[in-house]
Amino acid sequence: MKLDSSAVDYTPGDAGAIARQAEDRGYDGFWLAETKHDPFLALAGAAAATERIELGTAIAVAFARSPMTVATTANDLRLLSEGRFNLGLGSQVEAHITKRFSMPWGKPAARMREFVLAIRAIWHAWETGERLAFRGEFYKHTLMTPFFDPGPNPHGTAPIYLAGVGGLMTEVAGEVADGFLCHNFTTERYLREVTLPALARGREKAGKTLEGFEISGPVFAATNDQEVADVKRQIAFYGSTPAYRPVLDLHGWGALHEELHRMSRRQQWAEMSELITDEVLAEFCVLGTPESVTAALLDRYGDVVTRISPSTSAAQRPEK
Repeated sequence: MKLDSSAVDYTPGDAGAIARQAEDRGYDGFWLAETKHDPFLALAGAAAATERIELGTAIAVAFARSPMTVATTANDLRLLSEGRFNLGLGSQVEAHITKRFSMPWGKPAARMREFVLAIRAIWHAWETGERLAFRGEFYKHTLMTPFFDPGPNPHGTAPIYLAGVGGLMTEVAGEVADGFLCHNFTTERYLREVTLPALARGREKAGKTLEGFEISGPVFAATNDQEVADVKRQIAFYGSTPAYRPVLDLHGWGALHEELHRMSRRQQWAEMSELITDEVLAEFCVLGTPESVTAALLDRYGDVVTRISPSTSAAQRPEK
């Protein structure tokens, strides 16, 4: 199993230092989320500051961009990092795509499937020199003149990871991606009972098995009171989102989602974490000392995931 580091709270200026810190500590990978900053830009700095560690987006918002812009940026980062870049994509939810990014929404699982296939078609055209002729329901790419063609990448194309929670998106990941990024807002039970079967269905569609397919588990971990408070806030935030309700429903906590959703509509963000009980916290988060957390993570997820990324606030800040 690969051990990864990640960051949500970063700036383009300090991402390189955080990545170098992770590399020095022996982590296998370093992943950036798209929140307040563009992870692609920040990873360019991380590529320059490191030599060994894998780099990736976890996630970049696919539907805020076109397959061509993502294919180009990923190709450049693959070059810049000398083959260490992994492309992690997610859909985000409808409100953010339509209201924050002002982009179209509809049939997200089918759209994501086509988005990935379009990227692969673009990369194939660059690798082989064959005519670009991708025509789908949502995207069409039929023009690639030599002036805009970067040609084959000496480091190959980037592995594509997809993030998902619902069964349809997870199945798409199994069918067209190289790996799956589990959402932080998941539990061991949801992973085993919902996620793995959906991935297997997708792999079967592609005529493949889960062998060689990467499953990354970005999981909540907390080793002190401040980290517990941070995790409770994040669980409350995600739990208020309708798209993530199925995770709570599996555990019989649908009423918790409804109350969190009502509070979020009233902008009661600070009060929401008070609804996260110790029982809920224990399902989503591995608790313990810095020394015991690793063993607990392996015990919970070791036979399921191929790489794991404990999410703690301490791991997201550069040392001063």
